[in-house]
Amino acid sequence: MSSQAHLAATGVSLRFGGLQALSDFSLEVGRGQLLGLIGPNGAGKTTVFNVLTGVYQPTSGEVAAGGRSIAGLKPHAITALGVARTFQNIRLFRELSVFDNVRIACHRKAKAPWLQSVLRTPAFLADEARIAERSLSLLERMGLAHRRDELARNLPYGEQRRLEIARALATEPAVLLLDEPAAGMSRGEKDELMALIRSLRDELSLGVLLIEHDMRLVMGVCEQLIVLDHGVTIAQGKPEEVRRDPQVIEAYLGAEAAA
Repeated sequence: MSSQAHLAATGVSLRFGGLQALSDFSLEVGRGQLLGLIGPNGAGKTTVFNVLTGVYQPTSGEVAAGGRSIAGLKPHAITALGVARTFQNIRLFRELSVFDNVRIACHRKAKAPWLQSVLRTPAFLADEARIAERSLSLLERMGLAHRRDELARNLPYGEQRRLEIARALATEPAVLLLDEPAAGMSRGEKDELMALIRSLRDELSLGVLLIEHDMRLVMGVCEQLIVLDHGVTIAQGKPEEVRRDPQVIEAYLGAEAAA
């Protein structure tokens, strides 16, 4: 793991019985990087996210966050090391308000001990005020402040996607993993998302690892790409290099069409 990388996978393989889901996979993501992970359906992209966030334990290889091995750590402990994610299928607290969805995530940084929360001491109330202020600030950044009192389930699809990103940002990550954040969005919403991802990187010095099927978005926002096919890395480099790679063309189009 290089000194600049906050999240690193080295030689990671994962097997489910007779299925080799990942083979000798490696990556590094540091603050300020925009990295895309692409490949055909079933290539293993979400599996990579699940390994990086502790949902799956690799069969071999190592994953480290903030210079520490995550082997055996639960997802919430990995979040505490500065790695946050969104999901391909949106996982909001649907029956809670937009504001409470973000506020819950902010509580990971709460400072007041539990006894002070029971007694509602001045220190606890000051902590709650700080959390409320940060939650509203994140909603404003994501263009959702006017929705703060709405139930999450009532938001339009694109706004639910933005709320999930806001909730991930509430944990104050160094690296943010976005799993198909543009799925179901209109062309205009995707353009707004591209601008948002760039601003998060620039303003928060955030590393972003992105899974996305929309090649226009990927090529427009990512500085480096990793291409997976059946769990194997078949290409890696700048977008303009990757899009011309014969193996990538074959993986997406099939050998006959590529020829």
